[in-house]
Amino acid sequence: MKKLNYLLFIIFIHSFLFPAALAQETAKALVPLPSVDDFSRGEDGWSLGLGLGVEYETAYEGSDEFGLEIQPAGALQWRSGDDVFFFAGEALGWRGVRANTWLLEALVGFDEGRKESDSDDGRLFGLGEQDEGAELVLQARRAFDSDWRYWLVGRVVTGGDGNLGLFGVGRRFGDQIDGTGSELNFVVVVHDSEYANKGFGIDSAQATLSGLNETRLSGGLRSIGIDYNLRHYVHQNWQIYGEALFEYFSSEVRDSPIARSNYEAEIGIGFIYLF
Repeated sequence: MKKLNYLLFIIFIHSFLFPAALAQETAKALVPLPSVDDFSRGEDGWSLGLGLGVEYETAYEGSDEFGLEIQPAGALQWRSGDDVFFFAGEALGWRGVRANTWLLEALVGFDEGRKESDSDDGRLFGLGEQDEGAELVLQARRAFDSDWRYWLVGRVVTGGDGNLGLFGVGRRFGDQIDGTGSELNFVVVVHDSEYANKGFGIDSAQATLSGLNETRLSGGLRSIGIDYNLRHYVHQNWQIYGEALFEYFSSEVRDSPIARSNYEAEIGIGFIYLF
């Protein structure tokens, strides 16, 4: 039923926004993908977009508890030709286009960690606190042609607690070149044993305190997922954006006592003002 509600919400937003008789921006974005923030309007130099979003998501990885969270949105960016440097909340990075069909990105961000209080039902009691830590994210997208209708994507996340990899294929809808429209990505996610046990493992001390069975995971398949993004101008300086994500865990992850649900889901919507 929850998955059906997510689908109905996406269809409603798509049908409500896109028929609107609003003038489309003609400025060329770095790449015409709604999942890639670009506030430059096709011009070199500084640009700034600020806003707020509301997310309805699982309380922690593997949780069956959901809640609303308000998040800041936007970024400060510097564009020079086919390169953009950006500061977005807790992420500092660079992205650039090469040969019209390659989008490369590197950033340093932060993993929020996990606290026992993330579960209102006390299901993390005894598992201890996981501190926030820095992560390096490297990503590449390879379009099949210069209009970015279809592409392949690969992403690596590495830090002090193991490594995660994502591989998938994407599809863009709409003919806009200003970064608005919508897109759909299908992905496969893998992780090494250290990353897997950070989220779903239970060592002997945690087992004693929590009463849960000691659990050790190996590396390999983590999940398969689908991700939908949309972006739309509601005014010359205002954008509305949205995202819906569904991730179905592998059998090894589902067998962990921490995984109270077989999937993770998130849906969010927000506004950004372009200065």
